[in-house]
Amino acid sequence: MNDIDWDDAYANGDYIADAASYPPRWEKQAAAFRAELSDKGRCQLDVPYGSHARERFDLFMPDAAPRGLVVFVHGGYWKAFDKSSWSHLAAGALAREYAVAMPSYVLAPEASISTITRQIRAAVDAAAGMVAGPIHLTGHSAGGHLVTRMLCLDLDWSGCFVERIARVVSISGVHDLRPLLKTSMNEVFGLDMAQAEAESPLLHRDILPLPVVAWVGGDERPVFVDQSQWLAREWPNAEVVIDPGRHHFDVIDGLMDADSALMSALLGGN
Repeated sequence: MNDIDWDDAYANGDYIADAASYPPRWEKQAAAFRAELSDKGRCQLDVPYGSHARERFDLFMPDAAPRGLVVFVHGGYWKAFDKSSWSHLAAGALAREYAVAMPSYVLAPEASISTITRQIRAAVDAAAGMVAGPIHLTGHSAGGHLVTRMLCLDLDWSGCFVERIARVVSISGVHDLRPLLKTSMNEVFGLDMAQAEAESPLLHRDILPLPVVAWVGGDERPVFVDQSQWLAREWPNAEVVIDPGRHHFDVIDGLMDADSALMSALLGGN
């Protein structure tokens, strides 16, 4: 174990062909999607949920009365990206008549991971106040961490949220932050062991007993498969789904397809 290169273990782009092409492609797809829904009057952009310039979410509406709310939380190791690169991933849920909220958050090192956790709590709360019905949470990578963290009852959710939250799908999530202490990224995160333990969902035992799916690509770095399996081992309400042939950058693509297995995991039979 001491011989593991932890920076390499958590490096994704180094093991994905043409990795550098993905972020500009996402940005272009997302911009086109926002423009289309803006023309149709089906989105509200930059809705504030706090005072910081990054404490904003975009809300996309289906073409009928929404059956509920999906919240997607982006990844980027808590230190990169914002909501503007992912708008197109709302397509699958919208086609199934769910509204979709996509928040940005203040990035590390300006914000600690603990602070980001509480920002996402505030974003979910604000979006839930705008859309009735069940709440389904999903997020990718660091976003997968953040949505599973929402089920930990130290966040002291209101009874309304507890009654409405239905399912959580963590896509390639990081559920145990302790290995990150051994990476150079921790120079940005500034985690110590106590903070890493407090922000690791799988170490929490007082959780909402809701269906949780840890979804991970079969072609991802082994530690991401491990992270999903660890969560399922520690949380009795969690299961692992390994999506064959998918890597860390294309494992989210199913969110664009209303009929995909990933969307079925997120919305169940709804």
